[in-house]
Amino acid sequence: MHGESFQCRKRSHKINSMSNIDKLKSKVADLPQAPGVYIFKDSRGKIIYIGKAKSLKKRAQTYFSRRLDTKTQAMVSRIADMEYRITPSEIQAQLLEACLIKDNQPQYNIDLKDDKSFPWIRINDEEFPLISILRRKKLQEDGRSLYFGPYTNAKLLRQAFKAMRKIFGFRSCKKMPKQACLYSRLKLCPAPCIGKISSRDYREVIQRIKLFLESKHEELLQELAGEMRQAAAMKNFEQAAKLRDQINALSAIGRVKPGFTSIDELEDLKNLLKLDRLPERIEAFDISNISGREACGSMVSFYKGIPDKNNYRRFRINTVEAINDYAMLKEVIRRRYSRLINENLTLPDVVLIDGGKGQLGIAEEEMNALKIKVAVVSIAKAREEIYAPGRKRAIRLKPDSPALQIIQRVRDEAHRFAVAYHHILRRKKIIGK
Repeated sequence: MHGESFQCRKRSHKINSMSNIDKLKSKVADLPQAPGVYIFKDSRGKIIYIGKAKSLKKRAQTYFSRRLDTKTQAMVSRIADMEYRITPSEIQAQLLEACLIKDNQPQYNIDLKDDKSFPWIRINDEEFPLISILRRKKLQEDGRSLYFGPYTNAKLLRQAFKAMRKIFGFRSCKKMPKQACLYSRLKLCPAPCIGKISSRDYREVIQRIKLFLESKHEELLQELAGEMRQAAAMKNFEQAAKLRDQINALSAIGRVKPGFTSIDELEDLKNLLKLDRLPERIEAFDISNISGREACGSMVSFYKGIPDKNNYRRFRINTVEAINDYAMLKEVIRRRYSRLINENLTLPDVVLIDGGKGQLGIAEEEMNALKIKVAVVSIAKAREEIYAPGRKRAIRLKPDSPALQIIQRVRDEAHRFAVAYHHILRRKKIIGK
């Protein structure tokens, strides 16, 4: 599950000096309470440790809030940079952790790399590959089989293996039988033993399982969604229904909205805003202040429906002293897009504002002043009404609308990011410095 499929999402935290633990703690305090993988790097940018967590924030805090053993103390003293990648579930966090450790071989994960008790998943190279769970001491490095792991939590691995089998179905018998077994009748195996599936089609199943094990969740969902639409267009409704069920099952595991993918959401948003092309890049703004104190703005960036945390930005308000959210929003938008224009950088496809018709007007006015032609839309929290230029009335979408789902997801992330920054400013009291 590498890359952007689970979407796997990352953010870099630069840490200037490990002599000040409080400075590191403040970075950790901004982590989300979501499952994922955290990556520690040294001053040269080399990965020294990779770990998984049910809650990234809670897990990372344990490195700085309790007494540590000698080995862990040595590791913490070398941390100079930190990244994290959010995953839709704890199961997928474990799968991603294993892939990253295998690829990077971090120094402080040596126990995980060498311990012979941790389980692996093997896919052999037969005509109809066998998938099995093995301990390291039983691994057969034949140069042809594929190995995924090791996995530190055997219980989570068994859950993932069971879910994977229920969704896709695969062979698990060591020797191909002459007649179909119980697993076939339970629809847990496509029964290659009696010719119910061709070698080519079975290899496609194996390829999807590889994507699942590599954390390429979004890529897998998009592939299945494309095949489902193609099957439906060819009136192969049985196959379309099967693919639909796989999409829904994968979405349930990932805790995402079943029935559509990010591409479906973006397509729906494209139609809603009457855009010429798919809105791949969305940037959203939120203003946070309490009685005008420590006022700040945030901007989050989503690419193809996935948070692009390397392009998140924070803004301390410089030109507005009174409580004036409109003026603050105007300043933040002007600063953001003036810079993109001056540096000749790519503009987003859609700009999303947290607010109603008034906020939309301010944003649109500033974009026009900068001579930028980008779709601007706002969403008001009270009734989740959407405002768009050229429309006199608010747009009310059904709660399960794909376009509304992505608008809400981006808006909520912008709000979370703004509030987190506001808390940092209040804590450090650095306004005006």
